[in-house]
Amino acid sequence: MTAQLALGTYRCQAIEEAAVRAAASGAQWIDTAPNYATGRAQILLAPALAAHPLLNVSTKTGYFTAATGTDAVNDGVLNQDQAAAGHSLAPDYVRWQTGRNREQLGRDHLDLVLLHNPERAHPGDRPALHRAIRDAFAVLEEAAAAGHVAGYGVATWAGLEEEAFTVGELLALAAEAAGGHHHLAAVQLPVSLVMMTPIAQALHGRGPLPAAASAGLRVMASAPLHGGELPSMVDQELADLIRPGLTPAQACILAVASCPGVTNVLLAASGAPHWKEAADAVAQPSLTAAKLREIAGVLASS
Repeated sequence: MTAQLALGTYRCQAIEEAAVRAAASGAQWIDTAPNYATGRAQILLAPALAAHPLLNVSTKTGYFTAATGTDAVNDGVLNQDQAAAGHSLAPDYVRWQTGRNREQLGRDHLDLVLLHNPERAHPGDRPALHRAIRDAFAVLEEAAAAGHVAGYGVATWAGLEEEAFTVGELLALAAEAAGGHHHLAAVQLPVSLVMMTPIAQALHGRGPLPAAASAGLRVMASAPLHGGELPSMVDQELADLIRPGLTPAQACILAVASCPGVTNVLLAASGAPHWKEAADAVAQPSLTAAKLREIAGVLASS
């Protein structure tokens, strides 16, 4: 099945209007983070979330703005050096930020809380990174037990591709943190015609996408248009190879939405025309595995 379109709020302009539009179109998920829109994204989303109580929201903990870092120091959850780093997986901070996310979003119950680029915490030291992830997961298990969080996961840019951790290791760390049944529910990673590795691996039954799918995890594909750069890099000939009649942007989105294991494609579409264009793309039948292999072969030889 073709993956569903979700609103991503990284680099999204007019966040509140985009959220209302996404909800009206039938989107089920909005993704955000406490550092997006210079720290205002969650506050801007709150009215749309209040108006659409069935709309799911995924947010994050990890990166924070300087102002949030100051608040964390004042509240005693980070010291000055930790705040200066702009990123933390420290249990006290994760607990504090998760509560702050609930407050800013106006939701007592968060659908997903993702560790934001956890690979940033201990670059090059896998054992230390895995301990930090496990300890952060333990805090999120506490939040799940209290009814404040339905599930948690990891939003990463390079951690899975560089194998700072694997999906299997994340599952094991979650089970360890929970002492058994866990609430690890999702992974988020870049998937696009530029970031092709997850697609190429999935077509051979390897890599994070099939591993996540076999574990029943939600897979959110971020940056499907590679920060808006891809449509200008894909000519109409390649778009027609993907699916005749689609624009380059639609072709790029359909390719990601057709990738085995992907459940949601995150798009930071601020304007109505861009959102409709993307929605029309994911309404198309999925590309076959054979077609995805053909596309991968063309891109590899170009």
